[in-house]
Amino acid sequence: MVQSIDKPPFFDGTHYAHWKTKMKFFIKSRDYKLWDIVEDGPFVPQRSKAEWSADDRKKMELNCKALHILFCAFGPTINEKMSSCESAKEVWDKLEVTYEGTDEVKETKIGLFTLEYENFKMDPEENVEKMFDRFSTITNGLKGYGEAISKEKLVRKLIYSLLESWDSKRTAIIEAKNLKTLKLDELMGSLLTHQIMKKNKEDEKNRE
Repeated sequence: MVQSIDKPPFFDGTHYAHWKTKMKFFIKSRDYKLWDIVEDGPFVPQRSKAEWSADDRKKMELNCKALHILFCAFGPTINEKMSSCESAKEVWDKLEVTYEGTDEVKETKIGLFTLEYENFKMDPEENVEKMFDRFSTITNGLKGYGEAISKEKLVRKLIYSLLESWDSKRTAIIEAKNLKTLKLDELMGSLLTHQIMKKNKEDEKNRE
């Protein structure tokens, strides 16, 4: 199902790190001031509405808009958990504690993703698409916890994670491409082309 660009990314309680990144970009694309409200506050004025200043009212108006975006992304279960929150920041912080965990939990998850990244190798039984999907899950997990890796390092990691049977292709890419500027989608395209050519050769041999 295709996600409408006019609707916030839906969150059902799973894959929080992935949703969090998408929601950040969605809110920022609507109004960057809304993201400031989510990230920094406002904190609800501790006085009656009659005593609110013009600035208080403006901030609370932005707060309501940010809350509306967030709650439109939730199903009934998440809605119920967040219903007592009065500010967008309170919702965002509660989501992080509930689905991302405390600082200690975060560090543990970062450590696990880092270990998976460092030990990443192409599995003999998987194709390029599955390898890339697995790699993306790991790197997106790290990114979701604030551990972004440079594009150059990601490209190099993927190239050197290929099986020995891909040595000739790896050498060709390293010699022909500038790894500092090579994009992941370009690398993916090159590997997919090579995979198709390898498959065609194998099919020809089998027919003979």
